[in-house]
Amino acid sequence: MELQGRLDELSGRGLGLAVISYDGPDVMRAFARDHGITYPLLADDGSATIRRYGILNTVVDAALGAGRDDPSVQADAKLYASAFGAREMMSGMAFPGTFILDRQKRVTARFFEDFYVERSTTADILKRLGSDDRQVAGTKVTTPHLELVTYPSDRQVAAGNRFSVVLEIAPRPGMHLYAPGATGYRVISLAVESEPFVRALPLAYPASEIYHFVPLDERVPVFQKPFTLVQELVLDGSSEAQKAYRGQDSLAISGRLEYQACDDRICYNPVTLPLTWTVGLRPLVTARPGGN
Repeated sequence: MELQGRLDELSGRGLGLAVISYDGPDVMRAFARDHGITYPLLADDGSATIRRYGILNTVVDAALGAGRDDPSVQADAKLYASAFGAREMMSGMAFPGTFILDRQKRVTARFFEDFYVERSTTADILKRLGSDDRQVAGTKVTTPHLELVTYPSDRQVAAGNRFSVVLEIAPRPGMHLYAPGATGYRVISLAVESEPFVRALPLAYPASEIYHFVPLDERVPVFQKPFTLVQELVLDGSSEAQKAYRGQDSLAISGRLEYQACDDRICYNPVTLPLTWTVGLRPLVTARPGGN
């Protein structure tokens, strides 16, 4: 359903879209009718395609078979199949994920989740692919050392969504900010404040460059040109999280950006910038296609 809302945008980027499921044609047809889905839903009866791609959820069959009485296998089923454990109707399901194919039908990227209830939003995947577009207005912050525009990847998220907060950072002319690997300086970092049922994933940094400070003959990794930090977050999809956020229409997330800036003559004191982001909350649709 989230993909349906982004269909025009994806088409405008030259991207086609199709979803493959182990559900049969009748179930897929009913789901498309009930939820207004207009892109292709492909029924993989017998999970032949799922098996060829090597993404069959084998935890389900293990939990229904040899591991039926094994507590560890049953615990895995609650993580990788359903919060309620494996059921016969789940046999043949895939591990959830997204493949990006080029026009020669070659897989150029893939995005898979750690747990079955977690799903990357379209905007999050596009950001990981390097998209510079945004659907949410940014907040601008300026300091003597940099200009910053920050925004969440999505206007709305649901329980289980993997989304991002984005920081577009431009050091002022002549300034540099210290990158991972620099010692003796405050490396730029983003800390997300603890929020119930929100998990921050490790921050991935873009490539830096080496700055040569001639007076000390010192070479350190820095950011001197505009760069972007993408901090991925996961809103817990557990029943407890869904209950906690029931009736709320938004989620506020707080964090702080820390950095140290220098120019060719002066190293300035470390800076801490408080930041906040707000995303809307939408309900999670848990019904199986066709209402089964």
